[in-house]
Amino acid sequence: MKSIEAPRHIRTITEYHRLMQLPRPEHPLISVVRFEDIKARPAVAPKSISHHFYTIALKKNVNSKIRYGQQDFDFDEGVMVFMSPRQILSVESSGEEGFKHTGWLLLIHPDFLWNTALSGKIERYEFFGYHLREALHLSEKEEGLVVGLMQQIEQEYHANMDASSHHVMIAQLELMLTYAERFYQRQFLTRRILNHTILERMEKLLTHRFKDDILAAEGIPTVESVAEALNLSPDYLSRLLTTLTKQSTRHFIQDKLINLAKEKLSTTDLSVNEIAFQLGFEHPQSFSKLFKNKTRYSPVEFRQSFN
Repeated sequence: MKSIEAPRHIRTITEYHRLMQLPRPEHPLISVVRFEDIKARPAVAPKSISHHFYTIALKKNVNSKIRYGQQDFDFDEGVMVFMSPRQILSVESSGEEGFKHTGWLLLIHPDFLWNTALSGKIERYEFFGYHLREALHLSEKEEGLVVGLMQQIEQEYHANMDASSHHVMIAQLELMLTYAERFYQRQFLTRRILNHTILERMEKLLTHRFKDDILAAEGIPTVESVAEALNLSPDYLSRLLTTLTKQSTRHFIQDKLINLAKEKLSTTDLSVNEIAFQLGFEHPQSFSKLFKNKTRYSPVEFRQSFN
């Protein structure tokens, strides 16, 4: 059996520079790197990496592909990827010559954000939890804006540090994240064909999992299990559904479940307990509570309204 390589944990930005054969960083807690300056080759670089700092990458001209849902996308246009500390990145190259992509890499240690407004805010940007396959695809205009901000941070990074340097870079970083939030919202809207395909696949998946025997045996589908089946991260799926349907994944699943419960209550003689177990609830009380929260009626009251 082929062994799985454990991820290489890179705890400091200095360690990352050393691994990628880059000059020593000018600041221990933040670094701006151009991909074309990375000298490490596939034979040297680890195949699986876990950074202990935030990573923002703007990539172009990559000799590989990424996944967006079930569809492949290349890097002809600019693509942004956001990673939180300790996320695992699997790296693959399509050639012995190594990674030829161009673009920018911004590394930010959590300590750099200490005592700033961004420290408590950065995790609210959901895209730090998205997978690589849910990267942000930029238009030419958007890419130019992001590159401009990267250049401004780079300029400040290479300048002689003074009392204002930290505040300036934090402000530039927050502006970049604000734009990324806007661009992701645009992506949810402009990729409607792909997004509706995902919605159709989700409907089909839930129709299958909501069969009586499957619900009773496996329980109610979780947000995580549905997202995994669709090859998406839970956060991205919920954001996509909220844009398309004004509902989160959890509420979408619950509403489908309640509709099925209404059908059983109005067309069968099954007891409330029997319906609860058929729908995958371990405890009938949980079913009754959810049903009343959703309909303002108890299951018994709803059934009586049909008699």
